[in-house]
Amino acid sequence: MAGSLVQFPGPGCVVEFMQGNKAVQAWVLESQGASLRLLTEGRREIRLALPRLLPWYGPQYAPGPERQEIAALLERHRVRREELAAGIDMEAIWELAQGEVERAPAAWLAELIWAEPDADQVAAMGHAALECKSRFKFSPPAFEIYSAEKAAARKIEEEAREKREAFASRGGEFFRSLWEIHCGRRGPLRPEELPPPELAGALETILRGRLADPELHDADGSWKLLVKSLPEEPHLPLRLAVAWGLVPEHHNVWLDQAGYDASPRWAELFGGEIEALRRNTAAAVEECAALEEKGNPAFSDAFCSIDAASTRDVDDAVSLIRDADGSFKISLIFACPALCWPFGGALDKAVLRRASSIYLPEGDLHMLPENVGLGLFSLSTREKRPVLRLDAHLDSAGAVVSLEPRLAVARLTSRLTFEGVQAVLEPESEGHQATEEQTAEAGSHREFLHNAYALARLLQEQRLAGGAVITERTDPVIGLEEGEDGETLVYLEPGPVCPAANLLVSELMILANHGLASWAHARGIPLFYRTQDVALPKEFAGVWTEPHEITRAVRNLPAAGLETAPRPHAGLGLKLYAPMTSPLRRYADLINEAQIVHFLQTGSPRFSKQELAAALPLLTTSLDQATRVQRSRPRYWKLLFFRQMGDRLWWDAVLTEENDHMVTLSLSLAQINVRARRRFFGEKLFPGQKFKVRLGKINPLLGEIQVIDSQEE
Repeated sequence: MAGSLVQFPGPGCVVEFMQGNKAVQAWVLESQGASLRLLTEGRREIRLALPRLLPWYGPQYAPGPERQEIAALLERHRVRREELAAGIDMEAIWELAQGEVERAPAAWLAELIWAEPDADQVAAMGHAALECKSRFKFSPPAFEIYSAEKAAARKIEEEAREKREAFASRGGEFFRSLWEIHCGRRGPLRPEELPPPELAGALETILRGRLADPELHDADGSWKLLVKSLPEEPHLPLRLAVAWGLVPEHHNVWLDQAGYDASPRWAELFGGEIEALRRNTAAAVEECAALEEKGNPAFSDAFCSIDAASTRDVDDAVSLIRDADGSFKISLIFACPALCWPFGGALDKAVLRRASSIYLPEGDLHMLPENVGLGLFSLSTREKRPVLRLDAHLDSAGAVVSLEPRLAVARLTSRLTFEGVQAVLEPESEGHQATEEQTAEAGSHREFLHNAYALARLLQEQRLAGGAVITERTDPVIGLEEGEDGETLVYLEPGPVCPAANLLVSELMILANHGLASWAHARGIPLFYRTQDVALPKEFAGVWTEPHEITRAVRNLPAAGLETAPRPHAGLGLKLYAPMTSPLRRYADLINEAQIVHFLQTGSPRFSKQELAAALPLLTTSLDQATRVQRSRPRYWKLLFFRQMGDRLWWDAVLTEENDHMVTLSLSLAQINVRARRRFFGEKLFPGQKFKVRLGKINPLLGEIQVIDSQEE
């Protein structure tokens, strides 16, 4: 009989198997043990193992019909089964079965509504049960019937899955449109093509999450579903966000990944703490001023700062005289936010996560709120500020005779620039770019500058004797302009060359950091030390200015680390070094300053060594992230400059390293390295060799740049 079920499928039997998520009808042409030769409704012959069949067989026909007749029979059964399945209320079937049995075959379930179900009715019940995943689980050859509790949980899961798939379908289509925009295959979205607000909000949240963390765990698979039809692209979230208009074309994705809030309003949440800090600082300034009047005479009160012309956060200044015997009396003052800083508060935690100021071509991002770092504590010529003051006496050879820190108040006499100081110290030098006004201002402090420069050279000689590795190079100025079509145009030009001015400032800051570290260590005050504990051959000590010399020297120096143990810093040639001269710009300096300030006030440090060690992991991570931004973003603009200039221009380069297959060159203008295949450069190569190169295949976002041609100068 055509409607009867069979136990074992033989030739002429109608069977089903799963293909994807759909049951497919087939006709058994031949049975060979556990293998069947089948003809599908689409008239395709296949071989299938018996266990692959769905566990309902029939009806059984006599073998031998023509293939066209077989196809018509299969279609008739398929249509009937689909119609029957559509009419089955699986919720009612589950209510009848639940509690009666834990497992049941499709035939048993079919008997709940049909007295003697035929093959099509049993198959239809099987189809319906397969679809009702919130109530039944197919465990061949039967269906597991969920309990009420498990069915409720499965229903919630099923609804969530359906919602997720619908979200992925609509969102994925929108993302494909954004990708088409990025690739230039279509224009911007029309208003009617934008997703509804709820969907748009969810998609924006996902994209911004991916901008901040490209490796973000895809807990519910949403991201994978949304982008499954898009090509793999390292910065796919950024490409889509730019195409959507969520972020500008040259968005700084490294800031997102660092979690560094670039908004000028980031500190508005801390208005109460900032106001309390302002009041407490004002009271402390009055107290320090009263102490100044009672004693502690200064060597001099004519303090000059030396910074770049654009500097707004002035955190150090110096006063110096040279006695007749050649010895030096020097006073260094440092901005003192640590005096009343609210450690442990919400503002402090936010500043710790920033960890450092970041200086970029598109603008500066300050570690402290601007009304604090630039307003309340930055050293000024107009009014006195609280300062940590370091008075030192050095002999004629630059050796420290005495050194003592104290709290004070001070006001700047002058703000000098590197360019102006360079013009005074080495008037015949080129490339300093000093204006007449800058030169005149520095010239009014000529004797002070020459004495300070003499001391700086003595200090550098001492460090070189201790094995210091000193590298000097001038970074270019990166400028950004908006073109007529709104495109950001990048220009690169050589930066000011101020070696004497840089030497003066850097050596005095190193003197202060080393001197205060030694002073604190002798008194058992825990600090964050900058260390680089590695043994270097004596020949690496020196001042290196050429690109290949710098590469050779730096290659043997591991990155300096921050730790609580006072270990040597090989690159500086010092036995211990603790950064504290930039408390407006670096959180480690702020902590170290706080340690000394608290000791001067109370006789004990603010934090124990254990507390510093506990804070170190978060501080190190935050510093690493800020450093990555500071390194990656200028490189991005430099590569964009070269891409905008095209691949036909020739650029100066110096070979710094070479091996059998590759060479490394330093691009003279940009001060960045590029690797290239050796075959572009001939046979005889040596470090320091000069070339002209053409550049191409530039991807600023990925940091990629290639040499496409070269010629020796």
